Amino acid sequence: MSDRAPQSIRTPLGRVRYLGSARSGTKAFWRQRMTAVANVPLTIAAIVIVMSLLGRNHAAVVQILGSTPVAIIMLLFILSSVYHMRIGMQVIIEDYVHDDLLKFIALMGNTFFSVAVGLAAVFAILKLSFGL
Repeated sequence: MSDRAPQSIRTPLGRVRYLGSARSGTKAFWRQRMTAVANVPLTIAAIVIVMSLLGRNHAAVVQILGSTPVAIIMLLFILSSVYHMRIGMQVIIEDYVHDDLLKFIALMGNTFFSVAVGLAAVFAILKLSFGL
């Protein structure tokens, strides 16, 4: 039996910061899990809102989507879903695209696409809400 304590292969700084061997934490993992949890009630609310719009005329749809509570729910749904989508696609790209240049281009495209979709959807909701 040895009196020595088991040696860790992590550096003291790594132990303090709880960082793994890749020198990064689990931020993306937890952010994706948090957005997934947030997306459950937000998706249910968005589906209920969209279903309540079925069969209504344009003026009624604009009035409902332009109301403050509905606009806030839809904005939260859009932002959370787009961010969740971006993180998920980033993980897939990082895992399965092995060429560095192609990976860089794909990650840039993922970010630009996510921002474009998010901004377009947010603009549409704000335009309905404020009547711009």
